[in-house]
Amino acid sequence: MSGELIAGRYELEELVGSGGMSGVYRAHDRLLERKVALKILHQRLVEDREHVERFRREARAVAQLAHPNIVTVIDRGEDDGRQFIVFEYIEGENLKQIVERRGPLPIDEVLELGIAVASGLAFAHERGVVHRDVKPQNVLLNGDGRAKVMDFGIARSLDVEKGVTQTGTVLGTSNYIAPEQASGQPVDDRSDVYSLGVLLFELLTGDIPFPGESFVAVAMQHINEPPPRVLDRRPDAPPPLAQLVARMLEKDHDYRPSMDEVVAE
Repeated sequence: MSGELIAGRYELEELVGSGGMSGVYRAHDRLLERKVALKILHQRLVEDREHVERFRREARAVAQLAHPNIVTVIDRGEDDGRQFIVFEYIEGENLKQIVERRGPLPIDEVLELGIAVASGLAFAHERGVVHRDVKPQNVLLNGDGRAKVMDFGIARSLDVEKGVTQTGTVLGTSNYIAPEQASGQPVDDRSDVYSLGVLLFELLTGDIPFPGESFVAVAMQHINEPPPRVLDRRPDAPPPLAQLVARMLEKDHDYRPSMDEVVAE
């Protein structure tokens, strides 16, 4: 694919990531002479109307989210039957790579990152968009150390979710999945709050609350097991922060704070 020209404008340079639905390439935008990230729907899914619709919906949803803590969508289109979305290119590590390299992060850094990610997600929620796959792999740090949320790939609009995904489809990564999502129940903005709670737990302790060998084993813990206490793993954590994470990890989503409340706290 390298060297290939998409839409007569974007020259593919290197595959930088691949998921179940799409591949992400670093590309050169010949028109504006800059690097961009190009997400292309996998060829085998192009015939599947639901996948194409979900991909287009992602582009529409994220295109309306202009926020300093959300990766910006620049363009979307179709080239020779292939669906693509163009994002700003961010040269930097994701939070998973940072925790794996550095272990638990300093408290002030966790607070700064937490506020940034929660602010971006609160902005999305206000516009009716739920991310549904909040995890450290989906938060990039740019050259200035600013956190940017990316990959609203399974994001769903709060208004128009009827009939697009079969009910009971579990989407998301099991290590960060909310209990209602793991059990195939409807997902809303409080599901993102839970996933962010898991992410904050990992930034504070260097580990996820529910490790396991399989998707099902981990999902069952999210549904049934009380999460470990932050203070047991990170005694120097400020008690209000530990308490906030515990509230974000409530099994019943009605007891979780809203994303705006998370930012405020």
